[in-house]
Amino acid sequence: MNTASRRTFLKNLGAMCAANSLTLLATPTQAAVPAATDWQTITPEAAGFKPGLVGRFDKLEASGRLAGVHGVVALRSGRIVFERYFKGDDASRRGPLGEVEFGPDTLRDIRSVTKSIVGLLYGIALARGQVPAVEQSLLAQFPEYPDLAADPQRARLTIRDALSMTLGMQWNEKLPYTDPANGETAMDAAADRYRYVLSRPVVGDPGKGWIYSGGNVALVAKIIEKGTGRNLPDFAREVLFAPLGIGSTEWAKGADGEVYAASGLRLTPRELARIGQMVLADGQWNGKTVVPAGWLHESFRPAALVDIGYPGLHYGYLWYVGEALQEGKGGSYGERFVAAIGNGGQRLFVFPGLDFVLCVTSGNYNSPDQWRAPSAILSEIFLPSLAS
Repeated sequence: MNTASRRTFLKNLGAMCAANSLTLLATPTQAAVPAATDWQTITPEAAGFKPGLVGRFDKLEASGRLAGVHGVVALRSGRIVFERYFKGDDASRRGPLGEVEFGPDTLRDIRSVTKSIVGLLYGIALARGQVPAVEQSLLAQFPEYPDLAADPQRARLTIRDALSMTLGMQWNEKLPYTDPANGETAMDAAADRYRYVLSRPVVGDPGKGWIYSGGNVALVAKIIEKGTGRNLPDFAREVLFAPLGIGSTEWAKGADGEVYAASGLRLTPRELARIGQMVLADGQWNGKTVVPAGWLHESFRPAALVDIGYPGLHYGYLWYVGEALQEGKGGSYGERFVAAIGNGGQRLFVFPGLDFVLCVTSGNYNSPDQWRAPSAILSEIFLPSLAS
């Protein structure tokens, strides 16, 4: 694959995908992972990368193509093979934060990567019997809106449709988030965000077309809160963050006191990479199940084709699923990955077949070129450096 091809690889969602239909991800047995408070490091070469990876990264940085990147953490076999932090302007959901000197302990917005975390939380709550099965009626979980449940079109909606963003309801997040007509912005400003989401005009059959919507995630999160009797940040702390040894976190809330379930979480890059390592290890951390493997497999089964002009990219349950073009095995082939992606250049890539996790955090919020830096890091530095 030539340089030009690699530079277009993973555009927008970070992925140039193979066109064939995807199958369920199979996760190989992973090496023992160190405790969260005792990350071990290993050189890229010792981890199986081709020589010179650090030098190639430095050259890419010197070229100016990594402008806005705040942090990069790469893992192989559960150990840190590369870690780099930068200084740069940042912002949270609440507003600008000015120039920040980023480091391993610096919290930062992961924006819509938050959605994928909510997906994991639903699976944990489901295994505990605290939330309904995904095929259950969505409106049945919101009995406070009997008028909406009486609509035959909305009565067909299921929780699965919300998890896969296939509700078939009008929503537009292609507009800038500063535009009051943006779907998520309008939801945050509504007197009742859940009624706002559930009352959107029906524009398609549920379970069919994919429409990106933070409103879907707000509904999923509220079902978790109703079922567990806990607010989302507290539940996440108990069942996900604490078991992984993740320290301080922040989860922003709206003026109505409701958590920004779709985009409000703040973590460090190391903590986000830790979540990726747990996913790669089939939901295990230090020999204990954090997220049931069955839920991960179901979440990573393609449920909807993501129609953004790139063949083969799918969406599962709040996770993207694709195949990255890779050299080896006698030619080019598709290497399966799952990904969590957020505004500004936030990326979490998990490659089960390569035993590889990559986390990139950036501050290029709302920029049309926000995809370029994380794309270059993955497709020009790490993937071509992995020995086949």
